[in-house]
Amino acid sequence: MNMDFNLLMNDMIIQARGEMDASGYEQLTTPEEVESAFARSGTTLVMVNSVCGCAGGIARPAAANAVHYDKRPDHLVTVFAGQDKLATQQARNIFGDEHLPSSPSFVLLKDGQMVAEVGRHEIEGHSPTSVITHIQALFEEHCEEI
Repeated sequence: MNMDFNLLMNDMIIQARGEMDASGYEQLTTPEEVESAFARSGTTLVMVNSVCGCAGGIARPAAANAVHYDKRPDHLVTVFAGQDKLATQQARNIFGDEHLPSSPSFVLLKDGQMVAEVGRHEIEGHSPTSVITHIQALFEEHCEEI
C-alpha cells in the first residue's frame, strides 16, 4: 500500500481549517491580515492552530466550545503554525517577549495587547473540558458579557 504523505497532510489541513471556520474563527493567513485584526478595539481570542494530535483532540474542540459562555471576546481569529508561517510569525511578534511561542495555543488580546495565554503545556495532556474552563476563566476576567 502506497500512501501519498502530501495528500494526507493536505486533508488534515483542510479539516483543521474547516473546524475553525465552523466554530466562527476568522482565518488570518497573511501578516497584513494579522496587523488589521489585532488593531481592532476590544478583546480578541487568537487560536494558534496546528496539525498535531493535541490540536485536533483538545485545542480545536476547546476553541469551538469555550465561546459558548456569557462573557466572550469581541473577535475570534486563528493563525495556522507551520502553514501560514509569515502570519504566525507576525502574530508572535505582536504578542511580545512575554509570549511562549507554542502551538497549539491561545492568546487573549485586549485592544491589541496580550493580556493572557494558554500555552501548549496547558493543553497537551489535559482534557478539552479543563482547557475550556481555563479559557472561560480568562473570558470572565477580561471580556464583557454578551
